[in-house]
Amino acid sequence: MPEGPEIRRAADRVHKAIAGHAAQNVYFHHDHLRRFEEALTGRRVEQVTSKGKAMLTFFAGELVVYSHNQLYGRWQTVAPGARPNTQRSLRFAVDTPHRSALLYSASEIEVLTRDDLDDHHFLARLGPDALDAAVKPDHIAERLASKTFRRRALASLLLDQGFVAGLGNYLRSDILFEAGVSPRARPSDLDDGTRRELARAILAITRRGYRKNSVTNDPERVKRMRADGKRRREYRHLAYARTGKPCFRCETRMVREDIGGRGLYYCPTCQPGP
Repeated sequence: MPEGPEIRRAADRVHKAIAGHAAQNVYFHHDHLRRFEEALTGRRVEQVTSKGKAMLTFFAGELVVYSHNQLYGRWQTVAPGARPNTQRSLRFAVDTPHRSALLYSASEIEVLTRDDLDDHHFLARLGPDALDAAVKPDHIAERLASKTFRRRALASLLLDQGFVAGLGNYLRSDILFEAGVSPRARPSDLDDGTRRELARAILAITRRGYRKNSVTNDPERVKRMRADGKRRREYRHLAYARTGKPCFRCETRMVREDIGGRGLYYCPTCQPGP
């Protein structure tokens, strides 16, 4: 499933394509949303942004289209009115004189009012967004130390959108590696300094993934590896999908465990258990 950095970049791309332009045509695949096509046609698209792994398309007036890609949803931006030849099912489309934005295969789309956003069943449960510039490491460190989260194993906590929105499976492996923390540790097992380092890593790695097109590895290391002819899948991550490869810090072989039903990658030497 795409994580916060991928959804934010998709939102940036769609915003650039259609924001500031009036919708000449709006299409919804689901019958219960068809009544909104006429209401949105002719309205200017004001903003397209993300919150965690959800996208929000704001139209002039009160209406907002909420969408969640889940596992298979994909956005495309194309020439005005164009429809690519694809086997995917078109679920939502906005055609403007500048570009068209098309959402394929997404299973969760709703039309809300702006007042609905704070009470929405998904949005209301989200923690602070890791890509929100107003969110600082001290804020995340406070959440780690709170009664709500302090006794949760980090392997599961870093997948909980109620803790920090936008995190996901590749990010949890790379965040824990960056902080040098075991996936089996709980925030309550860590001293204040380590919790602060983990809080810093949560924001730094997620924001690096956004800036660097889903590459979370150290930029200087990436530069060296690319100069040596390494491929993207070899230099992309700090820990994720590096089973059997040498740790970037100590050269111990990286291991994979299925924790929480998904693969988690770590160094047994640099990230010893609590």
